[in-house]
Amino acid sequence: MAQENIMELMQKPEIKQAMQAMMFRHFEQQKKSTLKRYKMLNQYAKKGQILFVGSSLMEWFPINEMQLTLYNECVIYNRGIGATTTDDLLASMNECIFDLRPSKIFINIGTNDIGSPAGYNKENLIANYSKIMDQIKDRLPECEVYVMAYYPINAKADFGMDKSMKDTMFATRTNATIMEANEAVEELSKNHEFNFINVNEGLADEEGNLKAEFSMEGLHLWPNAYSVILENMKKYL
Repeated sequence: MAQENIMELMQKPEIKQAMQAMMFRHFEQQKKSTLKRYKMLNQYAKKGQILFVGSSLMEWFPINEMQLTLYNECVIYNRGIGATTTDDLLASMNECIFDLRPSKIFINIGTNDIGSPAGYNKENLIANYSKIMDQIKDRLPECEVYVMAYYPINAKADFGMDKSMKDTMFATRTNATIMEANEAVEELSKNHEFNFINVNEGLADEEGNLKAEFSMEGLHLWPNAYSVILENMKKYL
């Protein structure tokens, strides 16, 4: 009975709102801490190397371990930050990109814009992404830029997640929306003379959903998924 009362209490709008506010503060503090750490690490990083940048889907890419399996002796730095939007990246371009002066950039940013609780605005996503590309083109004219297609999601499988949380996570973040965003970002990349790459082969099931065994909750990926992605990326590294 006590558990039922707790569950009922958790469904109240004011409780949900308070929890969301608490989570938002936690993510903001976490982003600030990660950004500070990157700023310090950049002082010791070797310049002119390969850079991964984006949101949590990039931050959680275990490239530090996986690059040791690559046949070429490349150095790959990861400057992904969880919960990051295109607005956030625009505010941290020095720490996440320019301080490292990379020769190659692999960028995956915008999934948090698509899944924003405040609502998804494709025009705003593309406008911000265009500003990011403009700055890279202006300040790193010799850099090879690879704009990555967004990964598929799985809102169908049961990952044991709370229904209200699941509904919020996938309210606007759908495979149809992701495909539409990919088309827009691909066009934007061409306009900037950047490389748009889709390295998602092998991630989706027969219905086009992210394979359940690759994901924690339908969005974020386990290392086995990143192994597939890295295999698809090898020809670009």
